[in-house]
Amino acid sequence: MALKISIIIPTYNEANSIVSLLDHLKKYDRDRVAEIIVADGGSSDNTVLLARESGVICIESEQKGRAAQMNAGYRHATGDLLYFVHADSLPPASYTDDLLQAIEEGYPSGCYRFRFNSDRFLLKVNSYFTRFDRIMCRGGDQTLFVTRNLFEELGGFRDDYIIMEDYDLIEKLQRAAPFKIIPKDVIVSARKYDNNYYLQVNLANLVVFMMYFAGAGQQTMVNTYKKLIQHPKF
Repeated sequence: MALKISIIIPTYNEANSIVSLLDHLKKYDRDRVAEIIVADGGSSDNTVLLARESGVICIESEQKGRAAQMNAGYRHATGDLLYFVHADSLPPASYTDDLLQAIEEGYPSGCYRFRFNSDRFLLKVNSYFTRFDRIMCRGGDQTLFVTRNLFEELGGFRDDYIIMEDYDLIEKLQRAAPFKIIPKDVIVSARKYDNNYYLQVNLANLVVFMMYFAGAGQQTMVNTYKKLIQHPKF
């Protein structure tokens, strides 16, 4: 019996992008998707309404934060393979084939590379490095797939994480089993770079990355990030 995929999308004020993502995922699901679950974190725009009008499952998480929202989505999922997708990312049209092929090859978890929806040269440089198997080259924008069994074994995302939640889980996944970086690109919004200077965003990412591995607290990292750049996530 073929594995079924549960797609889980954490959202917070994503009315401008959620419909195009849902349409894309449904268009290319190839009857391999058990359900699409939007896990909202208290949006003040029409995200929830638009998601429900699109015919997908939409839940409102009791706790805001991608980690808690994605865990809430998982609890409503029925598929054997969990696929976590950010609302401003578009997976390749071949995503269901890619994920199931990775599982067949013995990879119970993994991600894609990514490229921005921008022709700016410096953003192409950023995207280039996502092909390398280094933790600093990873991130939730690349989407993340993991078998239900492995996700449960590792305890899922940490509900108390409000930033760097993907790095925490990816580190655990890579220690536990082979991790596949699929050599195709997710298309990611360049909105952070539209609202901030290029060096400003990269400095913020580097500072928080270093703080995380130095053991800084969650709220300290969030406060630092918010001081350095504007971001719709916070």
